[in-house]
Amino acid sequence: MEHPAADTILAVEGLTVDIPVSHGTLHAVRGIDFNLRRGETLCIVGESGSGKSLTSLSIMGLLGKRLKVGARKMEFAGTDLRSLSQAALRELRGNRMAMIFQEPMTSLNPAYTIGDQLTEALLLHRKVSRRDARARAVEVLGKVGITAAESRLAQYPHQLSGGLRQRVMIAMALMCKPELIIADEPTTALDVTIQAQILRLLADLKREMNLALILVTHDLGVVARIADRVAVMYAGEIVESGTAEEIFKRPSHPYTRGLMRCIPVPGRTKPGEPLGSIPGIVPSLIDRVEGCAFRSRCEFAEGACAKPIPERTAASGHVYRCVRPVQEERAA
Repeated sequence: MEHPAADTILAVEGLTVDIPVSHGTLHAVRGIDFNLRRGETLCIVGESGSGKSLTSLSIMGLLGKRLKVGARKMEFAGTDLRSLSQAALRELRGNRMAMIFQEPMTSLNPAYTIGDQLTEALLLHRKVSRRDARARAVEVLGKVGITAAESRLAQYPHQLSGGLRQRVMIAMALMCKPELIIADEPTTALDVTIQAQILRLLADLKREMNLALILVTHDLGVVARIADRVAVMYAGEIVESGTAEEIFKRPSHPYTRGLMRCIPVPGRTKPGEPLGSIPGIVPSLIDRVEGCAFRSRCEFAEGACAKPIPERTAASGHVYRCVRPVQEERAA
């Protein structure tokens, strides 16, 4: 479903990421499209190696020169990201667009205090005094649920727990009041209780600040709790997308259905009963890739699956890439 242009904060069409390797070119991201509205959460879900993180890093302009990024369209708030210089991209990053990474201990600089790292982006992008920047840092630390915020400014990353470090990363992303936040597996390194707190925090901040949020994850439980819309990636392509309700109730692509079978469902999955699995492995994406990349693992594969697969769109805007979609009702 198309969103009104004025409502769209990010529009991506035909995004590709190619990686030169010793024996050819790895087509890691293969022509993906999506739009994101202000105040909306899009979850990009898929197994490791599906291209989720490369997609988010390419939007932020954080891929090295060795990787070749292409797109028919990549616009943020009406600005063509493809045409920006590195200096212009740096002005956007951390200011109007921000990213939260998977492991905060490798993203935070161990040699600098939390206060220095929080104020750096604000001092770089806004004409404020160091005193005002520190006041903003205290304000934002409080917003993300860190107590005694003033005293935290003098601490170093190693003095904080994993959950607190991730809250600091979220605070850093919020310092300049961005319009878009991309969170790449932000809860993977945390225990289950802290994961739930961080997810609740992100959802609350999104509503309060009308942020657009892209959440990259492989955890469908996370998706069910926070997503407005879902894009399912497999082998560098978006194979299915739609509202969270559509994807969970009526998964149409066999890969999405396979992922759903791997989730324990309260009241339906018996204790001790084995969960579902998807047999086979992801195919090589080096050089020419034809047809449906999932066909070697799909129980419904047929001859037409070796040819180009068109996108199909249901009346609700639910999009899937399959010649023989199968729908399955699931409990809400």
